[in-house]
Amino acid sequence: MQIAALKFDNVRKTYGSLAVLKGVGFEVRSGECFGLAGVNGAGKTTLIKCLLDFCALDAGRIEIAGRRSTEAASRLPLAFLPERFVPPYFLRGEEFLRHLLDLYGTPYDADRARAAAAGLDLDPAALARPVREYSKGMTQKLGLAACLLAEREVVVLDEPMSGLDPKARALAKTRFRALHAAGRTLFFTSHVLADIEELCDRMAILHDGELRFEGTPGELAARHPGRTLEQAFLGVIDDAAVA
Repeated sequence: MQIAALKFDNVRKTYGSLAVLKGVGFEVRSGECFGLAGVNGAGKTTLIKCLLDFCALDAGRIEIAGRRSTEAASRLPLAFLPERFVPPYFLRGEEFLRHLLDLYGTPYDADRARAAAAGLDLDPAALARPVREYSKGMTQKLGLAACLLAEREVVVLDEPMSGLDPKARALAKTRFRALHAAGRTLFFTSHVLADIEELCDRMAILHDGELRFEGTPGELAARHPGRTLEQAFLGVIDDAAVA
């Protein structure tokens, strides 16, 4: 039996009296593209923080390729891009990539870095400029390029399309498909269900700290025949919303 790339088992997390995660459990299979959807405040980012051991669980267990996520070595196969990605403003783009890849233990290659930037519609010449001069979209492209260059087996992305224009979104999707085709595991959160429908093998819906759905986008749509995926999503989190 193949070991799951990521496994969430009865994950619980509270902040004071607020229960953010209420026994969440699902698996991301090795080599699949998996999307996590939910409204703002559903608990998606908190779940990723728990995965990365940025915050301690109150109960439950998270595993990365069969190892507890609290073991530092378990996170070696991961590349991660946060939702609010803010690289050090005083570095040039090239310096940021070089330092980050050094942390990953991946050799820096200037030609590959320029190709990764161009592949996301980031002008390679921008890598010579300080990050403080970047727009939101340029910053997001730099972060995505870093994840691609890291060459990790599991790529975790929190709202990866944030700030991207239509061209960059299309190019990013092409890069994600290439990773998927190469057997890498992608796990990303998104508010855009069309992106999940287009890219993902399976998905889950997190709402009010609870798992409301796990399956394929087609299975979600089949719950409400004749409706859009967005309407099916509403039906999962609140049946009255599509009545």
